[in-house]
Amino acid sequence: RNLQGSVQRGTRRGALTDGPPPRSDPRGDRARVRDGAARRGGVFGPGARVEHRRGVGVAHPPGFPLYILLAHLASIVPIGSVAVRVNFASALFAALAAAMLSLVLAEILITPSDAAASKHQPKKKIDRKRKKISSGNSYVETKDRNANALIVVPALASGLLIAFSRTLWSYATIAEVYTLNTLLVLIIFFLVVRWRRRLVERRHGIANSGRDQTHVIRDPGFLLYTAAVMFGLALGVHHVTVALTLPALALLVYRTEGLRFFKSTRFVYAALFAVGALLSVYSYLPLAASRSPVINWGSPRSLEAIWRHISGAQYQTFFSFQPRIVGRHLADFAELTLREFGPFWLPMALVLAAVGFASAFKHSRTIFWFLALNALFDAAYAVSYDIAEDKDAYYLPSFVSIAIAAGFGLRWLLQGNLFGWLVIRRRQVLTLLPLLVVPAVALAANWPFNNRRHYFIAHDYVENILSTIEPNGLLLTLDWQVASPMLYAREVETRRRDVKVVDVNLLRRSWYLDYLRRAYPDLIHRSQEKVDIFAAELKHWEDNTEAYASNVVLAQRIASAFGEMFQSFVRKELEVTPVYVGSEFVLMTEQPERELTQWLVQNYQAFPRGLVFQLAEDRVFHDPGLFRLQTRGLNDGTIKFEKTDVVSMKVLPVYKVMLVNRGRYLAHFNRHERAIAAFKEALAFDPNLDLARQGLSESLQEMRNREWSQP
Repeated sequence: RNLQGSVQRGTRRGALTDGPPPRSDPRGDRARVRDGAARRGGVFGPGARVEHRRGVGVAHPPGFPLYILLAHLASIVPIGSVAVRVNFASALFAALAAAMLSLVLAEILITPSDAAASKHQPKKKIDRKRKKISSGNSYVETKDRNANALIVVPALASGLLIAFSRTLWSYATIAEVYTLNTLLVLIIFFLVVRWRRRLVERRHGIANSGRDQTHVIRDPGFLLYTAAVMFGLALGVHHVTVALTLPALALLVYRTEGLRFFKSTRFVYAALFAVGALLSVYSYLPLAASRSPVINWGSPRSLEAIWRHISGAQYQTFFSFQPRIVGRHLADFAELTLREFGPFWLPMALVLAAVGFASAFKHSRTIFWFLALNALFDAAYAVSYDIAEDKDAYYLPSFVSIAIAAGFGLRWLLQGNLFGWLVIRRRQVLTLLPLLVVPAVALAANWPFNNRRHYFIAHDYVENILSTIEPNGLLLTLDWQVASPMLYAREVETRRRDVKVVDVNLLRRSWYLDYLRRAYPDLIHRSQEKVDIFAAELKHWEDNTEAYASNVVLAQRIASAFGEMFQSFVRKELEVTPVYVGSEFVLMTEQPERELTQWLVQNYQAFPRGLVFQLAEDRVFHDPGLFRLQTRGLNDGTIKFEKTDVVSMKVLPVYKVMLVNRGRYLAHFNRHERAIAAFKEALAFDPNLDLARQGLSESLQEMRNREWSQP
């Protein structure tokens, strides 16, 4: 999101970037500017040239101010490229989150329930060799080293399990907010469960692990206040998923202190600390916007604009409670959960989690409902939010609850409930098995998808496009997978700044027009009249969206102004420089892009040049030039992609469709030898590509006919 350190994914799975706004609405949909997203670490290399401009910017709603500030700090570390630096920050956050989950589970396991604590007699001597360790309402008699194993082994195994999980691990390899968000949520959990443990021990006078009793009796209120501050700061990352933890946290507080806490001044102080932290971190938005950064999404300077930005008003239309949509998302959630901690046919972690939930329900009802509410509220929100991009990341709090429950399941096994006397006699060996086996299954299953050591797809995508664009050329695109790595290459790596890349979807944003005025002043100047007309109309729309939604005349007027501005860009630029459009323009069939496509096809010839089309005002043959593609990791089998990965859904299809179009264009003008080469290259990507097979067959037949017709 931060242009000074953002190589990232975007759409679900490992996308280069997130999705653009919908073409039917000037507001767009989930047009999440991952500002400068070329995606994976190491893509641009350690020697990349970097230019920092006007400090950090404003990301798409809700702004993610805390993440941007931390990513900016990472981006100025003088090691590797900006992409590497910010990606490393994501990896660090994920590693800390895994460690914090281990600490959360350890705190839960050593916390006695109120019923168990009441049985403790602090004045009696405790046999150090036969110490009683509480597990909810039950006790397990064992030696000290085995008692420690009942805490350490499940905690470490759960931490490793979430570290090797498909989702957290995948987001640890890109510049995204979700690993930081998970870390902050787990820090809050840790502080609250430790606060609960201290209060329970203080209430019953239990000395903790040999510590001085006065240390235990000390008022642990500072832990709760610290958790409140962390909660406010966490709202500055991904505030929705953080806010959804409130019911679970409230339950934990209620089961510890009762209703009296919510009527006390301590609750007021905690709320004030949280609000103060929230306001302090979000004050970043107007401060950053006032400096006119490269990315200034929504320009949140006024109170109304700030609230619109933080609340994500433009995304609220994506909530849907239709049974069909919710049912589809529930099925997707089940599929994601089955593959999260290992192969779907070996759900060891999920079985352990089910055992753990049952054990918690029996022995520690408070913890059961804490984990259950955390997962249920998160899942309920996610299944009603109809988006395709990053959907798995919204389930991370649920996966955290599952990982913690799996730790409870391991605890249950290690207590001898399954192995009986064998566990007692061979406990030292058997305790290592779950620590190694369960995380190892997740590691082995997720490694092929999350190993991105040699991921160069974003880099190659940019290079393959730029290599075919002449100096000072204009590229108009609807594809965020093209626009975002290009933005990174221009603004961070400062490469090919002569090329003008315009995301046509973002033209429906006032802040983006401001960016174009600074980045490409000549482009705006040549179409100044049309730009001014549309900008004025767009301002009216932003001030009163409801009026345009209910008035057909107003809607047609702004759509017409947009179309005239787009046409002016094409006409004016063709007078002085080559103009290129993305493949989605020429091949798009949906409204309103179809109107733009129809206008382009009627007035210009679009002939293939690499991965884009170049516009020509005549209908004669234009040599598409050589087409030497860099496709490292794309189709050589070295990297495995899910079918829902953005590479599978959006990047690979561009390569295939442009190779087919190149072949068909060359065949149309009787350049069959070159057409055959293009069709064969397309079939190398997909041997079952019907259009390529058909084109290859026709061109080969034409070549044979020529040979037969020659004397």
